[in-house]
Amino acid sequence: MKKVSTPKVVTTPETEESPLPAQIQEALGELVGAAKEGLLALSVGVGLGVVHELMESEVDEVVGPKGKHDADRSAVRHGHTDGSMTLGGRRVKVSRPRIRTADDERELPVRSYGYFADRDPLTRAVMERMLAGVSTRRFARVGEPVGGEVERSASSTRRSTVSEIFVESTRTALGELMERRLSDVRLAAMMIDGVEIGERTHVVALGITTEGVKIPLGLWEGSTENATLARALLSDLVDRGLDPEQGILFVIDGSKALRAAIRDVFGTSAAVQRCQRHKERNVVEQLPEENRPQVRARLRSAWALHDHQLARSRLELLASELDASWPDAGRSLREGLAETLTLIRLGIGGNLAKTLSSTNPCESMIEIVRRTQRNVKRWQGGDMRKRWSAAGMLEAERQFRKVIGYRDLAKLVAAVEREVSLPSPSDAGRKEAPKVVTV
Repeated sequence: MKKVSTPKVVTTPETEESPLPAQIQEALGELVGAAKEGLLALSVGVGLGVVHELMESEVDEVVGPKGKHDADRSAVRHGHTDGSMTLGGRRVKVSRPRIRTADDERELPVRSYGYFADRDPLTRAVMERMLAGVSTRRFARVGEPVGGEVERSASSTRRSTVSEIFVESTRTALGELMERRLSDVRLAAMMIDGVEIGERTHVVALGITTEGVKIPLGLWEGSTENATLARALLSDLVDRGLDPEQGILFVIDGSKALRAAIRDVFGTSAAVQRCQRHKERNVVEQLPEENRPQVRARLRSAWALHDHQLARSRLELLASELDASWPDAGRSLREGLAETLTLIRLGIGGNLAKTLSSTNPCESMIEIVRRTQRNVKRWQGGDMRKRWSAAGMLEAERQFRKVIGYRDLAKLVAAVEREVSLPSPSDAGRKEAPKVVTV
């Protein structure tokens, strides 16, 4: 049998290949080195080169091409100096060109450098990472990989620097929240609730506009959720332009202090909806475990009715039944019972009633505030607590969507304004004092 020889593999000697220009080989060599550290590091290297070319191109436009004399030029090159730009949550060094007027009187700005040197992206990166739970110690380690050479020359990643940036950013956030003008804001509802932060109480307010947009209105700190603190909250909103005459539905958790503050600032005719979830919790917690499901079902069944008188009579019947065996539960149900039915009285049902029958939207905002603060181990004063809470509330605002059932908000506003315009029971029975005529 005849053997067939294995075909020989012939390779072309490297010396026979057409070599690339040296400049291209050098550029490719740098890119290959950067590519070993990842695609993002490769992109950073290319991007920095593009930034450098943009700055040099701008200089050419202002001064003219290098090496060509122009007697009418208005500016001249003035070498290069060290600069820095924001990149991936850090400042990296760049060599920036300088331009001076032809008479050498002043330096002209390189606008492309000013754009890339803006510190706002660094501030945003610090805020986002800190609110996401990244500590100052780990800040540099969670940054995007930008390559070893760039990383070695980076700055603004030390704990102290990150802390300073965050303090200044949260102070700005607090000012933005507490200085919002409300004169052009038309609210349909306002939710008020309290949250414990570092053994202190923050009372926060969330507004819902007639378009269904949720707006954090402000926060106030005190030792407890008392009437003085709540009154300061509402008075500040009025000072910032909120019209106390507009019909607003207030949704609260049942706090007597909040109710008193609303009455003091917005009058006795203010429409208040007590949170049904809080009321339900307060009632069933007074009962034995085996009786809770039945009472909870009867409460929810009454609140689901569209007939205000029928719903009230069923709740009053339940309260009288509870009085026999668990008087504390009956007393808890009677307290503020009428205000758990405000939405039914106003003729509001469907999805909007489900949204506004509890303080859940406000509590969702508070939950985001708590989540942003979860890694804080030691509070160093009221300013720190308020800054963190304000930053968390504004972070929550970026995640907000329109409230469910917002298309019925116009109906709610009309119903509240109609009710507010009616004389209160105390005014109805009051006789007008006789006028005293003096001659």
